[in-house]
This record gives sequence, C-alpha cells and structure tokens, in this order.
Amino acid sequence: MKRASLSGILPLCGLLIATAFAGNLKAEDVTSVAVIDFTSAPGSEGKGEDVATLLTTLLSNDAALLLVERAELSKILGEFELNLSGAADPGSAAKIGHLAGADIIVTGRMFQTGDDHFIASKVISASTGRVFGDLAEYKKGESVASAATQLAEKISQRISGNRAVLLPAAETKDARIARLKKLVEGKKLPSVFVSIPEEHLSRRVPDPAAQTEIQKTLQDLGFTLVDKESAAQATISGEAFSELGARHANLVSCRARIEVVVKKNAKDDSIKVDRETSVAADLAENVAAKSALERGGASLAERLIPLLVSEG
Repeated sequence: MKRASLSGILPLCGLLIATAFAGNLKAEDVTSVAVIDFTSAPGSEGKGEDVATLLTTLLSNDAALLLVERAELSKILGEFELNLSGAADPGSAAKIGHLAGADIIVTGRMFQTGDDHFIASKVISASTGRVFGDLAEYKKGESVASAATQLAEKISQRISGNRAVLLPAAETKDARIARLKKLVEGKKLPSVFVSIPEEHLSRRVPDPAAQTEIQKTLQDLGFTLVDKESAAQATISGEAFSELGARHANLVSCRARIEVVVKKNAKDDSIKVDRETSVAADLAENVAAKSALERGGASLAERLIPLLVSEG
C-alpha cells in the first residue's frame, strides 16, 4: 500500500469544517488539542504516526481548535521520557495536557477485521478524564487519508458538541483564592522574594506576567512579599518565555513556558524545581503572550504553595 502523503490530503483541509463564526471567534471559544500517535494492530494498513500527522493537519483547519505542533509535542514528551505512541490513556492524559498546554488529548488505534480496516479515536479531556470515541472505516488498499478526513470531521464535531463536559467550568478568581486558603490555614507563612524575568520573541519584557500572577496569589493568601532576596525567608526564581504559536481566524495564539527554582531557607542548600507550559489566544499577540504566561503562573503558584508553608 502506498503511504498517504500530506501533500495528497492538504486539498481536503478546506472541506473539513465550516467555520462561519470564525470572523468573530472569541478567545474562550478556542480549545487546545494535542494529537498523540495512534497505535497500529498487526496487519493494519497504514501507520499510527501517519494518522496522527494527518489528523493534526486536518484539525488545524478548524479555527476553534488550537493544535500543538507535532515537533513541539515530541520535544516536550521526549524531555520527560514519554513516548508519543500509546502514551495517552485517561490516567496519563492530565500529565500530557499539563506538559503540552493542551485541554484535549486525541489518540486511538488502527486495526482490521477481515478486509475492513478501522481507525478508532479517543478524545480525552486532560482535566476531567472524560473519554469520547469515534470510528472511521476504509477497505484494504484504500487510502488512509480518506478515513482520516472522515475521522477529523467527527472529532471536531465531538469536541465542539461536548465542550461542557470535556472542559471544566472556569473557576472565578475569588473561588480559587478561597480554595487555596484552605491549604495554608493554620500554617506558618514565610516572607517570599519572587524573581521570574521573561522574554517574548527575544525581547526582554519589563512587566513579567508570570511573576506578577505568582506574587498576587501569594499576597492574596497572606504571604509577605519582599523586594530583596536577602530579606526573604524563601525565594522563587527562574525564567519564562513566550512565543507566537499560530493565527486562528481573527485570533492569535501564543505558547509560554515557565521554569522556577524554590529555595525555602537561605541557610539550606536544598531546592525544589518545577515548570509549566501554557497556551492562550487573543486578538493581539502581546495580550495572548501575557495571558499564556499568566495562566502558567497561576498553575505554578498552586503547586508552589505546599513547598513554602510549614506547620504553625
């Protein structure tokens, strides 16, 4: 069987999904998706890696979906020694979504029954673990690209029609702080120095969004913030960067990565490290970049709090 090439299916992309609403698409309507390699059962025609590449290309034509680039996804998972193939069961989807900044993980399996070949997909919520499945069929000797196109249409409709159960309701800032206050209740809170400079497109940013978000969270929880490292009982330092991701109709997406080091006691050499990848979309590139950094900073802050507090 001749392998399907991307050049052969690119003309199909324009037929994938009608996006009449694309002109007034809002940032909150965009869903970040990572497509993981499909597994291939013995005897199945085609390769799971090819199917994942085809689906990524096809789904990227939907203005409401923000696709994590295959090269970027492979780099992220490789950094943490995870394999693309078969890595996304419901239990690991949250971890992959966290690493790649994706709301939804798409993966699946290729198999055959007699002369009938199938591609079965799984659409997995990275936050709730909810799974939806779809199926596309092709005959022996037929192009995998045609089946991948059918499946991409089903996946796109599946995501748009089930966003309410795939994505959790947005938590208000007040509710988030109230939830986090339970983590520090009755515990001793150290004074904290935070320094996380950031760059966007090789430009130093004077107002670091990730640093500000972490500081604001700590302040709202009752931590004392200081502007000198020598005056702090704990320090959070690191760096962050953001970069242009892609353009979706009237929106621009940006990706951000934040890496931090936490040192609780100046007299103690032990440290803790953490990192976060996040994605955001907006009408303006600089706002999207700041939003991605702010989102990443908020996620990091929640994980850093237990590292800072001690029993009262």
